[in-house]
Amino acid sequence: MSKTGLFFGSFNPIHMGHLVIAGHMAHFTDLDEVWLVVSPHNPLKNKKGLGNMYDRLEMARLATEFSEGLQVSNIEFSLPQPSYTVDTLAYLQEKHPTREFVLIMGADNLSSLSKWKNYEVLLKNYKIYVYPRPGAVIEEWKDHPSITLTDTPQMDISSTFIRQALKDNKNIEFLVPDSVIAFMDSKNMYR
Repeated sequence: MSKTGLFFGSFNPIHMGHLVIAGHMAHFTDLDEVWLVVSPHNPLKNKKGLGNMYDRLEMARLATEFSEGLQVSNIEFSLPQPSYTVDTLAYLQEKHPTREFVLIMGADNLSSLSKWKNYEVLLKNYKIYVYPRPGAVIEEWKDHPSITLTDTPQMDISSTFIRQALKDNKNIEFLVPDSVIAFMDSKNMYR
């Protein structure tokens, strides 16, 4: 049975922090591959300022084009919105019964897991691999049998920071793949 990590995100835009996390999970854990699942709309986030979902999907594809063990998924584009992780996982499990799906999330998301729709089902039916995030408090979860804390390198880069840098006309070289920068420039995104 193939073990597939699902790394959900808005990827608004995708940046090196996302790629380091996904690459670490694909190559330094027992996962066979990682799918970056581009979410059209996270129910816990404001939709205002969210780039076009097809542009975000294309940027994720450009960023991972030559990456071993990483794929991009638009599975949530065809599901009801806003997207709920538990529903997406149930759909994927039905569509791919020979795969074991593992949820990948940051410690900041883990600390708010109890706000997620049917989070008990996630904890009961899936393993969750957690990467560290600065300042996240996860003491209540650290001994949970479904949760694995990983030693993924911490990258204190956010899409919010990238968008603000673009608005301020700052150079984002080394923070975002060149192919993604070229795509954003061609569409004058986030300016």
